[in-house]
This record gives sequence, C-alpha cells and structure tokens, in this order.
Amino acid sequence: MRRRDFITLPCVMAATWPLVAQGQQPTIPVIGVLSAGDSPVPDIEAAFERGLAERGYVVGKNVMIEHRWARGNYDRLPELAQELLRLNPALIRVGGNVVALAAMRATSTVPIVFTIASDPMKIGLAKSLAHPGGNATGIAMMTATLTLKRLELIRELLPQNATVGFLVNPENQDLLLEIENVARSTGQPLVVAKARNVNDLEPAFTQLVSAQVGAVLVSNDALFVSLRMQLVALANRHSLPATYEFREFPAVGGLMSYGPNLAKNSQKVGIYAALILQGARPSDLPIQQPTAFELVINAATAQSLGIKIPASLLLRADEVIE
Repeated sequence: MRRRDFITLPCVMAATWPLVAQGQQPTIPVIGVLSAGDSPVPDIEAAFERGLAERGYVVGKNVMIEHRWARGNYDRLPELAQELLRLNPALIRVGGNVVALAAMRATSTVPIVFTIASDPMKIGLAKSLAHPGGNATGIAMMTATLTLKRLELIRELLPQNATVGFLVNPENQDLLLEIENVARSTGQPLVVAKARNVNDLEPAFTQLVSAQVGAVLVSNDALFVSLRMQLVALANRHSLPATYEFREFPAVGGLMSYGPNLAKNSQKVGIYAALILQGARPSDLPIQQPTAFELVINAATAQSLGIKIPASLLLRADEVIE
C-alpha cells in the first residue's frame, strides 16, 4: 500500500544553458556522482535512471555516469569532488547534507542535484524552496524533523520508562542538533552513540547495549543507507529493536521504518538531472519536498525479536513485510 505521492512542482524553464557550442560536435554528457558510501543501492540507482529515461536519457547510450565514493572518509570529499570536476561533468548528483555542502564548496558553476535530509535554507544550500538561486536544487526530505515521530512509534513497542538510543553520524551537525532538541522536548533519557564509518558501528552498538537501551533510532544519513546490511545485522544480533528512515532497511531485515520513499525521491532527482541536461538552470527548478511518509514494518523481524506489534500500529502501516 502507498499513501500520497509527491507534489510535482512546476519546472521553470525560462532560462537555459546551451549544452554544446555552435559548430562543435556534440559529446555524451557526464553526470558525476559524489557519495559518502562505498557502493550503489541498486533500487535507488535504478529509480534515478528511470527518471533520466522519462526525459530521453539512457545511461551508456546518450549519458554517462561517473561515481566517486568516500567510503565513510568525509575528509576525502573535497578531493573526490575535484576529481569529478576534472571530468567536466554536465552536473553533479549528491546525497546527504554533508556531501551536498562539500559539492557546493567545490563549485559554484557546475549544476548540483541533491537529495538531503534537512532544510536547504537552514544549512546554506539555497535561498528559498521556490527559487534556490544558486547552482543546486533537488529534493529536501526534511527527515530531520521526523525524529520525534519515529521516537513515538518505537515507544509503542517498549515499556513506559525504557531508555532509547540514537545512532548518528557526528559529521551531520543538523541531525545532532535535532536529537538534542528531541531530548529536551521529551524530558526522557536518551543515549547518543556516534559512528562516522563502518569501523565505528560495532563500538557504537556495544555502547548502546551497555547503556541497556530498549531500542535504537538510526538517524538519516547517506552513509548509513549504504551500510544498511551491517546496521540491520548488528541491531538484530544484539536483539535491539531499531527504527530507520527508509523502507530499504526493513526490506533487508530491519524492524521498522518511517519516512519518505527514497526510490521515488531518486526518480525525481533523475528527472531534474535530465531537465538540466536539456538546458534548465538549477536556480529555476524549485526544491521539492515529500508530502507522504510511509510506515513499513517487518513482521518476521518482530517475531524473531520476540516483539508483539500492536494491532493499532499494524493498521497504520503502509506495508507489512511478512
């Protein structure tokens, strides 16, 4: 089952950029992809390519994609961004707040299409949603604001006074602030564990287990999406109920997720990338936001953890994975 889809915002095409100068032979445009992770998420990549195809671009035929992976080493992002810029890309696609900001620092002229968690004005990526005003546009999922809702959902599975843990990437300062705000607003004990890369995950879960948390919220982070298999395996091995932002986690055995549909986001980013290839300016393409959020529950994982999902929660779920 699915709730409402995204609002499709109008694409302002008043000003265009010529892709090929008059008299030159056309070349196949290159889309650079800058990522904090170490490998693509197949469903997300396929959705991005569907978005390109909607506007006539087929990867390997009339558009090429070049990836650069930070593999959890955020210090490498400036270097990797420069590698992409030396390829003279038609645009750069990024995912996550930190990666988007690194791309913006690397270039003010090459178009950037992003998928981020936070408010783009708040973190300095755009002047407004309707008119970004710079060289970047895309999808702002605003999932940093969903932390309190996900906390409420996971507490439905826990004893009243249970402590909840948060797993967060400390590179993402906006989400750290959001967690601090949630802690103040609830007045309930929260344990924060931090992980910058795959090597930090095991110590972070050891900290959460030692603190005897009843459950853990995994924050939205582009690196965590690429490490979803390891995260889910650790949570289940330690018998920790965990909730995530995206369906991609319960799809591989995570307990529960609440947030926007990541694949649909990626498809819309693909459409924006195609529009830019056709001449649209990022400053004229409104930043889109999701209006629907999906609750996905993995019933098999709940059973393996010995958790009985309340009927009221199951009825609210958009999808129950058996």
